[in-house]
Amino acid sequence: MLILMNLNAPRQDVEDIKNKIKSHNCQAHEIPGEINLAIGITGPSELLYEDDFRLMKSVVDVVRVSKKYKLVSRQMKNNDTIINTKYGKIGGKELTIIAGPCSVENRDQIFRIAEILKNAGVKFLRGGAYKPRSSPYAFRGLKEEGLKLLDEVKKEFELGIVTEVLSPDTIHLVEEVADIIQIGARNMQNFILLDEVGKTKTPILLKRGLSATVEDLLLSAEYIMAQGNFDVILCERGIRTFETATRNTLDLNAVPVIKKNTHLPILVDPSHGIGIRDKVQPMALAGVAAGADGLIIEVHHDPDNALSDGSQSLTPEQFQKLYDKLKSLAPIVDKELL
Repeated sequence: MLILMNLNAPRQDVEDIKNKIKSHNCQAHEIPGEINLAIGITGPSELLYEDDFRLMKSVVDVVRVSKKYKLVSRQMKNNDTIINTKYGKIGGKELTIIAGPCSVENRDQIFRIAEILKNAGVKFLRGGAYKPRSSPYAFRGLKEEGLKLLDEVKKEFELGIVTEVLSPDTIHLVEEVADIIQIGARNMQNFILLDEVGKTKTPILLKRGLSATVEDLLLSAEYIMAQGNFDVILCERGIRTFETATRNTLDLNAVPVIKKNTHLPILVDPSHGIGIRDKVQPMALAGVAAGADGLIIEVHHDPDNALSDGSQSLTPEQFQKLYDKLKSLAPIVDKELL
């Protein structure tokens, strides 16, 4: 259920609504909008009736939300969510580019790539300190040492840091460094982890699982938002299908579908989506053309010798060519690459 109130409703009127909701063992979530203040209700709301709220002070309307996901739904909030960070906005007019290596390998590597990306105009650096890998014998990240290097890079180049968390017990370590915490595809339905990152105040980048439907992705976002963190960024990174010519199948159909069903921003990760270096550029451009709010691109100064995902990482020269093309494409799709 969604209660729409006057945007300038007295605080006491808002609290009266929230107290009534809580008295029925439900949770109240304030969602400021451009026109109204919305209060979303989660929990056993089938026990609540619209008429219980319609006549309360400052209430404009009461709406039943039909989707399984409530807070994520565009029925709950019609205008797009724009997430503000120190380093830029995600959503709205701005086209966000997050770039960097799959994993932090050593100090020289991460500093070298960070300097290249900073000079290119990138505002957010991605890099894994904790890495989930299919093989237990593959490079699984530098862990705490990797976080320390990311923190040094952040201070040196003033780049926002995007890095992954794998378990609840390391959230506090990652949160000290990360400006955006990533939940990878393998953890999209790790509901204990989703609950815990939902209690943080750091924006969450939620990647679609390898075999997840769009609804699965949106329900996972609901887990995070139900705990109070409304700064959720969705990411289409390809799904596993019968096709073996590419690493995954980049489901660009999902972008306009997600845009219709949720107010949350959506990014596209063509690096994982296709997994072949020289195919990343066309799929990146296609993702933006499909309506994505930004891209996540893997970049490495020496991809042939990278410790992880080198085959899908762009060289600095390839990335610069893509970045220049994105500058030309952005205005065509009503975006700005600042």
